[in-house]
Amino acid sequence: MRDLFFIAFLGAFFLMGFKRPFLLVIIYAYIDIVSPQRLCYYLLNSIPISLIAFVCAVGAWIVVDDKKDCRFSARQVLLLILLAWCGYTTATADFPINAATKWAWVWKAIVFAVFLPLVLRTRLRIEALALFMVLCASTIIINGGMKTALSGGGYGVLNLMVDNNSGLYEGSIISCVAIALIPIILWLTQHGTIFPPDWKVKAFAYALCLACMLMPVGTEARTGLVCLVILAGMMLMRSKRKFVYGPLLAFAALAAIPFLPASFTKRMQTIENHQGDESASTRVAVWMWTLDYVKTHPGGGGFDNYLQNSFTYFAQSEVGDGDEKRIERRLVTDKGRAYHSAYFEMLGEQGYFGFFLWALLHLSCFIRTESIRRMYRKRDGPDEAWIAPFAVALQQGHVVYMIGSLFVGIAYQPFIFMMLSLQIGLDTYLTRKRKDAGRVPFFQQPGAQAGVTA
Repeated sequence: MRDLFFIAFLGAFFLMGFKRPFLLVIIYAYIDIVSPQRLCYYLLNSIPISLIAFVCAVGAWIVVDDKKDCRFSARQVLLLILLAWCGYTTATADFPINAATKWAWVWKAIVFAVFLPLVLRTRLRIEALALFMVLCASTIIINGGMKTALSGGGYGVLNLMVDNNSGLYEGSIISCVAIALIPIILWLTQHGTIFPPDWKVKAFAYALCLACMLMPVGTEARTGLVCLVILAGMMLMRSKRKFVYGPLLAFAALAAIPFLPASFTKRMQTIENHQGDESASTRVAVWMWTLDYVKTHPGGGGFDNYLQNSFTYFAQSEVGDGDEKRIERRLVTDKGRAYHSAYFEMLGEQGYFGFFLWALLHLSCFIRTESIRRMYRKRDGPDEAWIAPFAVALQQGHVVYMIGSLFVGIAYQPFIFMMLSLQIGLDTYLTRKRKDAGRVPFFQQPGAQAGVTA
């Protein structure tokens, strides 16, 4: 029954896409984020729906969509260079079979990120993509938030509809993404036009924000807690009533502690001492191995080259009760451990050059979005009042991702590439609008109105 529902749902969307080609782009975003083929038992698993949606979206743009307003930015060129470099490191990878498996979805994520700004030609399309990103992720977030509220969740215990612990269904990743989405959700409650922000829309949005904040609790992901604190700090900095909301936030955080699961508070305490947690100690050891690896392999080792790592480190923990507590140190040997950091993931797999391209891409997107915010922050006309708040929402979500990715290997996560595409698309859209506004038609020029001929 579930398979039939998804097939009917996607079939209806594809049919609507033939009349409104941009919906095919939305379908691909939905498939990339939700991965409905992983929620089905058989039928969708046997169909390459992601590739079909990708081909349909690009094909519809080539054949049907108006391309006169398309602009190609320098950041899209950076993405293409990064794509080519990833292809090169895949061809020369230390583990060719594993690298080819990862390359099979990474190249689509990057190519789609290059393609998206070309179709984001209007405010409606920009808002539609942002809205669908929120709604698609909310299918996972609402499920996790409700289970957390009812059962409390647990590290590696909270079931997010699938048993496969990868993509947005992995606890740390969905916690980071959920917190990053909060600014965009709040923007939609103020400036949305697809769903005008009445009390029903706002009630759903605020409930969704609560579910987003429950994700770090339910998954017991330390990354999510760090992201939530960072976002609260950024939102407080932009508030006009810092000295009112600041103490209220602190009081709310303290008041919530007694209601949190004991396992959550115990796990969060390991943030202060990484040596007291084997998972955190392993990450530090992997990062040190990566730094040593790129010294001898400056071009990187290709996707999944972490499989060759091997290291030994000391882990310490507190044992005993009461006055008999003591610190116990033990020698731990481990190998083949993942990077658990987008920064070290990119550095180890793509080397110095790949890391430079990736860092430059994120930095340039942040700087350009900040310039948009400053340019439009004092414009309150009906056609421009939404721009500066949207730039702020994208910035805050981007910063949350960059902080969260310090501790999660999500360098190639399709969701963040879509967020970068939103920033690029917003920039190219506004650049075109400013250019059009600067043009003065010949018949409106003073000389033409006076009857002067050229």
